Amino acid sequence: MSLLGKRTGEMHLALTADAEGPDFVPEPFSLLYQRSVYQSMRNLTMRVTQLLRSNMKKLPEDIRGDAADILSYEQEIMKVFQKIFQKKISSMKTRFHGDYHLGQALFTGNDFIIIDFEGEPDRTISERRHKRSPVRDIAGMIRSFHYAIFNALLKHASVRPEDIAVLEPWTELWYCYVSGIFLESYMKTAENAVFMPGEREETGILLEVFLLEKAVYELGYELNNRPDWLVIPIRGIKQILRKT
Repeated sequence: MSLLGKRTGEMHLALTADAEGPDFVPEPFSLLYQRSVYQSMRNLTMRVTQLLRSNMKKLPEDIRGDAADILSYEQEIMKVFQKIFQKKISSMKTRFHGDYHLGQALFTGNDFIIIDFEGEPDRTISERRHKRSPVRDIAGMIRSFHYAIFNALLKHASVRPEDIAVLEPWTELWYCYVSGIFLESYMKTAENAVFMPGEREETGILLEVFLLEKAVYELGYELNNRPDWLVIPIRGIKQILRKT
């Protein structure tokens, strides 16, 4: 995980190395841009919560209570997203991976090769060309850690249902520990880069809002594609909102 954090930072540095090519020149954040990011997050949340409401009766009975909790947290989710425009972010928008998760990092045995730079398949080509904060990639990878450990806990045939409550605290510990190692290594590699905010508080804001945005997006994705996986983004949203 330390090596993956380092390689991720090096990837972002490489994507800002061309100081003259217009497609790669970093662009500053503006308050107008920050507000547009919030509006996008707000629209996403409204779409996903509406989809969740309309599908409540179709959900597995064992997660309906948790799904109802998410609906009751809608305003709290919005309050977290509002942080993105309440303070001017001293950072730059750059090229970034755009669809970064464990499946895009191939382990050779002693190193990582990062693949698939086409961005999120659900976005249009014009959207994928937009420069954004590379912290989005960090959030995507950290959410991927969450998926990896909870998939092992909840979907692995060798785990008995009665053992889940005993094992779950250990999965949370693993997730937090691995995420911390990855993030620490990334920060050491990219701490002076133009795309990193000048203040730790700003970095925390970006990471929190992008993690929550990713989890809300995942909730909508699983509703449309894998309803039996809904528990993973639901747990993610609750953790980010400190409801667990």
